[in-house]
Parts: sequence; C-alpha cells; structure tokens
Amino acid sequence: MRRYRVTGSGIETSLRGHAVLHEPFINKGTAFSLEERAALRLTGLLPPAIKTLDQQAGRAYQQFRRQPDDLARNVYLHALHDRNEVLFYRIVTEHLHEMLPIVYTPTVALAIEQFSHQYRRPRGIFLSIDHPEQVEESLRNFDAGPDDIDLIVATDGERILGIGDWGAGGIDIAIGKLAIYSAAGGIDPTRVIPVVLDVGTDREELIDDPQYLGNPHPRVRGERYDAFIEQYVRCASRLFPRALLHWEDFGAGNARRILEHYRDQVCTFNDDMQGTGATVLAAVTSAMRVLGQSLREQRVVMFGAGTAGIGIADQLRDAMVREGLPVGEATRRFWCLGRHGLLLDDQPGLRDFSRPYARPAREAASYARDGGGAISLLEVVTQVRPTLLIGTSTTANAFSEPAIREMARQAQRPIIFPLSNPTQCSEATPAQLYAWTGGRALVATGSPFDPVSQDGVTHQVAQANNALLFPGIGLGTIVARARQVSDGMLAAAAGAVAAMADPMPMGAPLLPGVEQLRAVSLAVATAVAARAKEEGLARVPLRDVDAEVRAAMWMPVYRPVRAV
Repeated sequence: MRRYRVTGSGIETSLRGHAVLHEPFINKGTAFSLEERAALRLTGLLPPAIKTLDQQAGRAYQQFRRQPDDLARNVYLHALHDRNEVLFYRIVTEHLHEMLPIVYTPTVALAIEQFSHQYRRPRGIFLSIDHPEQVEESLRNFDAGPDDIDLIVATDGERILGIGDWGAGGIDIAIGKLAIYSAAGGIDPTRVIPVVLDVGTDREELIDDPQYLGNPHPRVRGERYDAFIEQYVRCASRLFPRALLHWEDFGAGNARRILEHYRDQVCTFNDDMQGTGATVLAAVTSAMRVLGQSLREQRVVMFGAGTAGIGIADQLRDAMVREGLPVGEATRRFWCLGRHGLLLDDQPGLRDFSRPYARPAREAASYARDGGGAISLLEVVTQVRPTLLIGTSTTANAFSEPAIREMARQAQRPIIFPLSNPTQCSEATPAQLYAWTGGRALVATGSPFDPVSQDGVTHQVAQANNALLFPGIGLGTIVARARQVSDGMLAAAAGAVAAMADPMPMGAPLLPGVEQLRAVSLAVATAVAARAKEEGLARVPLRDVDAEVRAAMWMPVYRPVRAV
C-alpha cells in the first residue's frame, strides 16, 4: 500500500532521494544519520552537519517566534507540518500553550478565510458532492489499508468556529483538529485522515472568487446531501473499519440528525455537540465544588440554541438526571434563547432538537417583550433568577452590563460562561464580568483571555476549550476499539477533566490549563477506555487500562529509517 511502513523497530520505505525529503513523516532533514543518508540516496542532498531533534526544534521555535503576526505563524507551522511532521509535533507539543491558539482556534479561522489564496499543497481528502461516484476511489487514493487508520475528521465547512460557511476551506479545521489530537492526545498522525465534504457554499464572495478552490455553487441540501453523507460513511467504514468518524463544524440543520442517525451504526463523535457539552459539564462540575452545591439545584439560561447550545443543555440535563431528577423536571431547569429571544412552545420554526427546551407560552405571558415581540436576555434574567448563564451565540457583547448586574444581584456567585469564539465573538470579556459582579463571578470562556485583577484578586480565566476533552476521548475510544462513543464515556471524560483542576483558591481557574493537555488527555483517555470496558463497548480485552493507554500514546521522536 503506502511506500513506507511503521514497524516496531522503525520505518521501512522504498522511497529514495528527494522523494524521502518530500514525505513529511519520513523526513528527518539534517537529523538523518550517515548510514541512513547512504542507504536512502540522500548523500549530497543535505548539508553535512548532523543535528539532533532537540537542535532542530530549537531552530524551528526561533523561526516561529520571528514571524510578524499570528497568521504568519500559522502559515509557518503549516509549512513545517508539510515538510517534517515529527519536528512539527515536537515544537507544538513542547509549546502547546503558545501554539494551540495558532494551529487551532482562534487563528485557524484566519487561515480558513484565506485558504484559497494561501493554498500551498494538498493535505487530506477532498470529496465532492458533484462526483459522489468518486468517494470510494478518493478514499482509496489515500493509500492506507483497513488496519492503518484510527481516526477520520470530516467537515462540510458550513459552521466554522464563529465565522460561518467557508466551504472547501473547512479542510483546515479538520487538519487543525487532528493536529491537536496528535499533539495533546498522542494519536499517531500517520493513522488519521482529514476530510472535507464539499457540498458547495452559500457565501457569495467565495462563489464569485476566481481563486476559490471548492465547488462554486450554492450548498446542496435535502436527499442529495443525505445520499452523499451516506456514501461517505459507508465507504469510510468499509475501507477503514477501525476508524472513529469525527464530525466537525456542520450546520445546526445537519449536525444533530447526522450524529443521531449514525451513532448506533458506526463509532462516531461530534465534538461541537458532545465535546463542547462534556467540556462545559467539567467546568460546571468544578463550579459546583466551589459553591458546595449540586447541579440539580441550578437554574440554567442558554444564550444560543443551536447545535452547541442544545448539545451543552443535553449533557447538563443528563447530569441532573444522574443526580436523581426526572428527565422532565431536569429539562424544566433550562431557559434557552435563540435569535428570536426565549424559546416558547408556540413559536413557529422550532427545530426538533430544541423543542424539548421551549417554555410554555402561558408561563411567559407576563414577560416584557421588545419591539419585535421577543423576550430578551435581560427579561429572562430578571424573571428566572438564573445561577448559570452560558453563551454560544457568536454574538459579541450579548451579555449586557444590566443583565449581568441583575444576575449578580440575585446570585451570590453567578456562573457565567461566554463560550463563543473566536475572541471577537465572545458574549463578554472576563474583565467586564468581574467588574460587573464585583469579582464574584465564576467564569470560563471559549477563547483564551489574560488573567484579570479585580479588588486585589488575580483571576486566572479558565478556557473551556474542547481540546481538554476530544483528544482523550479519541485516544480512549481507539485504545478500547469501542463500538460507539456513549453518553457514559462522555460523562467519564468530563469527570476526569474536572478532577484535574483545583478551583477552590480565590481566583483559581475552573479547569486545567492547556499547558497540561498531555496529562489531561492521558487521564481522559484512561477514564473513557475504562468506561467503555464497563459498559461492554470495548472490542478488545483491556487488562491494565492505564498502562495500555500510556503505551498507545504516540510521541514525536525520530525513528530509524531503513531502505527496503
């Protein structure tokens, strides 16, 4: 199949000369030994000095730091990734706190917007709805066998981060996601595939752009779209039966129904719904430790009733049920607001997944309404007296000062999570939230923010970054060869993350920092694999789960390369 093979003792390859230097996983650059250079016909193609990986990483990091801005740093890292995969992962792993925002959110949003104009070389698989008959051929052309792939991240590019529909440029979100899977979770980067499902785009500027690299027509929807997704799932599952299928950044109209349709058929996972929900559950669990309360006591306002918002509500509701509340009573602990204000059961156009959270219209009959007839966040806060406010709206400054001050007047330690990203889409800044609540708020954000000093206390702002969860969920699922990613596995992941934080000191963050990602991913993967075993979902025997997870974690080190 591939022209290289990873063995227990290193890498075997039939490639020679420049072809070796152009294969990013094999290429070691100046670290090739004299013996390897001779055997692989590299003599004279490299400078004579032989450098260690540590020396190369030091030089690469200096080059990274010299880039003029974050987009240039993203471009530099992409180029390094395309040239030398081990070196790329070495510096990203060593500098996760600094580089995570560059290879993933928020800087990846800039790279996606510039995808067609910054295009360098292909990475991953581009599947076109205009040629569904080529899906299997395209997947086969990746040149991998049925036991070679553990994870596939696919997107249709409709709802990228907070920037919306960017069509074929969505491949970069799949690439960035897999980079974090490998750097933080230790998933072998030779055993993954990024995929874009190009069904067109509704962004006119892309359709009209002569440089656009995707299908320059409006998004295809309906039966033809569903048949395309079915073709992808069927072919991917048959060709790579060991692979976890990860769905990323699909629109609200497709994300949930795709997951629900396939989650009992194949091993699949939607990070926007399940990963986000589990990450927020971890942060809320930490907040409950600070308050000495239980989740079942909370009144929750969700500002944003799309895929992410309702996915969070579902996981928090399920946690309340595990604490003993009946499902109906747990559901009534939520008030969800969409683009037309508070969701009410007599509103037209309610989506199936948000309908269970719609409040009875009679309940809100006395609530004040704005000029368009909507019930605002401030009115909901005034009437409901929430203890927990979560934003997934991608609407900047949506958490107004009056609404937050009203919440703080009614709750001693209000829990406020403005989760929208990138940074400019955040519903409020931590500095605003601490100022408006007198430093009493328990805050977690979607994007990274600097510490905030308020009334003599320095608050370390927790970032509810899905990277705390999804790498470990993926690794644990792979180690267990789980038949599916269950709700129990997600709850175990959230509990493992919460246990890694110490939120009790004043100003301490609710979640561990991204600099701890490798350790967090190990804990999450161990908890996920153990839960899969407990639930009878593991397809391989697991005796010492912790040891088996540790052994499965890939490390960015050079392996001997042998010519065959």
